[in-house]
Amino acid sequence: MSESVKMPALGESVTEGTVSSWLKAVGDSVEVDEPLLEVATDKVDTEVPSPAAGTVLEILVPEDETVDVGTVLAIIGDPSEASPAPTPSIPAASAPAPAVAEPVQPAAAPAQPPAPAGPAAPAQSAPAPAGPAATAATPAVPATASAAIPAQPARPEPAPVQPAAPTGPAAPAAAPAAPAVASAAYVTPIVRKLARDKGVDLTAVSGTGVGGRIRKEDVQKAAAQAEEARRAAEARAAAASAAPAGPAAPAPAAPTRPAVDTTLRGRTEKMSRLRQVIAERMIDSLRTSAQLTTVVEVDVTRVASLRARAKDGFLAKNGTKLTFLPFFVAAATEALKAHPKLNATIDGKQVAYHDVEHIGIAVDTPRGLLVPVVKNAGDLNIPGLARRINDLAARTRASKVDPDELSGSTFTITNTGSGGALFDTPIINQPEVAILGLGAITKQPRVVADADGNEAIAVRSVCHLSLSYDHRLVDGADAARYLMTVKKRLEEGDFAGELGL
Repeated sequence: MSESVKMPALGESVTEGTVSSWLKAVGDSVEVDEPLLEVATDKVDTEVPSPAAGTVLEILVPEDETVDVGTVLAIIGDPSEASPAPTPSIPAASAPAPAVAEPVQPAAAPAQPPAPAGPAAPAQSAPAPAGPAATAATPAVPATASAAIPAQPARPEPAPVQPAAPTGPAAPAAAPAAPAVASAAYVTPIVRKLARDKGVDLTAVSGTGVGGRIRKEDVQKAAAQAEEARRAAEARAAAASAAPAGPAAPAPAAPTRPAVDTTLRGRTEKMSRLRQVIAERMIDSLRTSAQLTTVVEVDVTRVASLRARAKDGFLAKNGTKLTFLPFFVAAATEALKAHPKLNATIDGKQVAYHDVEHIGIAVDTPRGLLVPVVKNAGDLNIPGLARRINDLAARTRASKVDPDELSGSTFTITNTGSGGALFDTPIINQPEVAILGLGAITKQPRVVADADGNEAIAVRSVCHLSLSYDHRLVDGADAARYLMTVKKRLEEGDFAGELGL
């Protein structure tokens, strides 16, 4: 009996999804819970497992097409059920069948599509040798899934496709193919792209997933190890060069530039689904609301001193790091209670002033910017905020965050200062009316006054807070009052009680 594969509901607010890529082609065998395709929504990208074991009989929705939740994407069943009709929706998928006629010539398989014997093929594929048939079917994978083609020979014997390996000149070209056969069956296009972007050789990565499958975490770990090794080598080289000549010491700063993804140079590729969603939302936000930004400078010396004293004990007690971000989130959230106009959303001509503070935290991920939400942030103290923020950020970067955790915010905070920016003019996360940008904390000379009013110049830790707001609802005076409330809370630095100090 055949089974339908439907577009899943990936979150309460998600009503549609886009087929990013098919991991299987028509005619391929699939096991229960084996990844069948990748789906992208405006919240997350995820794999859809097969609901049943069998053969992919039909693919009804091509790649890059967006459909509603519940739409049938593919049919899985017994090969004998495929005989009534070929699959017209994916032209490439009907090609594998004629390839059975030449099982011993896999190199010629791509030339088979003109053959008209598509409908009769399913009947022949059952008695035909499974190995050659599966190999010949490989070219039928949709073009965007070509990276998965090496995975298909893993079912028959891989030896026939490696005869050229023993020859000296051909060895370099054939070498990558052999490991790919072993590992590519469990490498999804998203993982391949991540590996390509980070310069990681998948053939050298050991998968920790089910069946040896290479996961994103494996690629990220390999990239981190490679970066650590590179830095260690640079440090050794710098130490060696510093001995004879002191002025050469600044040179090691130059190699940090390759952190920028140079693999994109000279390439033309389609925007990822997530980047398309980000683009649409940013343009829609600018088109929807009247946005402007107000900036204030904040002296966070007391917070910096408090954090320095508490961070080691905090890590031991709470099992997570104490960064500056929870202090800013706490101050911003408290200020929202005093200035509810900033904690509002606009729907047409209706304004909702929220009685809870759901704070969206912008997180930079390998795929793009995502905004997980700290629900009821106003009820959390510094330790609670630190745990929640660190957990959400880690799971978001690892693509393990729940779709519902990426929606429902009433106010957003973006920490562009973590990248060294002094301040920016962030774009509002619709339908909210404001977003707070945190600038880099730097040591600067400032005029300070003691208890008697005597002024002196001292080194202080300062940063800039930039508030972008919707002028349809929020006036400049409202924005300034809100920022000054946040500024006062941070400069007082009265968080010792929450940290147990």
